[in-house]
Amino acid sequence: MSVVHRLTLGDVLSEHRRGRPLGTAVVDGPVRLTYPELDERVDRLAGALAGDGVRAGERVLWLGQNSFRVLELLLACGRLGAVFCPANWRQSADELAHVLDDLAPAVVVWDESEAVEKARGAHETRGQVSLDARWVKSGDEYESYVSAAQPAPVTATEVDAEAPVLALYTAAFDGRPNAALLSHSALIAHSMALLHIRQMEDGFTFLACGPLFHVGTMMFTLATFQIGGKLVFTPAYEPVEVCRLIEAERCTQAFLFGPMIDGLVEANKDRAYDLSSLRFVAHSPEWDEMITVDDSPWCASTMGGYGQTEVGGMLTFLGLGMGGAGFAGRSSPLVHVRLLDADGEEVPAGEVGEICARGQSVFSGYWNRPELNAARAAGGWHHTGDLGRREPDGTLTFIGPRLRMIKSANENIYPAEVERALKSHPAVADAAVIGVPDDRFGQSPKAIVVLAEGAEATAEQIVEHVRGEIASYKKPRDVEFAGSIPKKGYIPDYDALDEQYGGGAYPGS
Repeated sequence: MSVVHRLTLGDVLSEHRRGRPLGTAVVDGPVRLTYPELDERVDRLAGALAGDGVRAGERVLWLGQNSFRVLELLLACGRLGAVFCPANWRQSADELAHVLDDLAPAVVVWDESEAVEKARGAHETRGQVSLDARWVKSGDEYESYVSAAQPAPVTATEVDAEAPVLALYTAAFDGRPNAALLSHSALIAHSMALLHIRQMEDGFTFLACGPLFHVGTMMFTLATFQIGGKLVFTPAYEPVEVCRLIEAERCTQAFLFGPMIDGLVEANKDRAYDLSSLRFVAHSPEWDEMITVDDSPWCASTMGGYGQTEVGGMLTFLGLGMGGAGFAGRSSPLVHVRLLDADGEEVPAGEVGEICARGQSVFSGYWNRPELNAARAAGGWHHTGDLGRREPDGTLTFIGPRLRMIKSANENIYPAEVERALKSHPAVADAAVIGVPDDRFGQSPKAIVVLAEGAEATAEQIVEHVRGEIASYKKPRDVEFAGSIPKKGYIPDYDALDEQYGGGAYPGS
């Protein structure tokens, strides 16, 4: 890419330094920085990281709660062509040790915690840490680290806008987390789509009270940065403090969902705080009276859509399909989506296929996972691993994780779709579907069902319920009741279920 056409996160910051010399960039407790002050600190931090051997492609890890330093580290890594990862600080010591082993960071910036200390010890005992790895404690040590460094010249390196700059570990759905790599271009593209749907305007202020290792908080942080808004950081969600910050900083948006909103309503039941600056989604009469109910497509559609870390946050927006048949809306303006079958062919509207995407906000692959990357990018599409259906009006419906496929009489059946139908029965607490050998059809679906406490249902009733929810050929031919469904991470352990209940004869096996 020609330098004339390049736009990195560092370029965005440099432009804000010139175009918003008086604008507040970040607020974090007593810390208040203008965009020029943030830019100067980022240059110094980049110089400090470079002094510790951080070069293009090297990784820098954050192990701590929310802080303006997360944004600084991301931008400083961006200036060097390096990759920054804010990890889930709430993980166990073993989980954090896995992140250290997997990412092999050159520099770790950390908050003091027992889990981090144990993870560091376990990691070093296994000899995984380079002798040159630098651990910098957040707080005074970090401030000294920044202030003592010489600024790294902005022109010291030609950073590729397509190079990864942010790594976010995905949920361990199959028992092993992977670090999704997002480039400057992908993050900027996603920010532009989000700020359009949210109708973010000059003066937008975002309160980062959700975890910054989560793409939901990070995507709004970066969209606010992209438009030159004000970012307010708080270590973690605490209702009274969130109310105080909304009033004090006149926050426009915050990372909130149902239970968090209920907590704010309770904390502000005496109306001690003025929350009217918050332009947010309607939730309850009490909440709606406290805030300004927003009419942007994002809020009017209840902030919905389909997304995942690998696409920077949102792949589709309900705000682009309000009133449509599909409850995931339509695709972001900067991507295109196809529903593909197991052979990579697009399925017709009304049929279930894997959600696949191309476009500017799609990630660059997973860190150190070449085989998985090849599978996910097969045919030139990012295969999300999730199933969806395009409705007759063009909107999309999310079904569930793909995981595996059952082939019955030449028909493709995805367990997630059948499981979704099973769980919609009021007597069903949990369910999983496997394929079992069938002399006539090759395979047939079998349901393993856990009934809700005190509930009753027969196998025939459950099968009839599923027949009414999805195509008849997808219904289970057998139902077995169990006390629980074995899990592997967050998903059913299908291998264990196959062994216990006679599964097999899957396509390609």
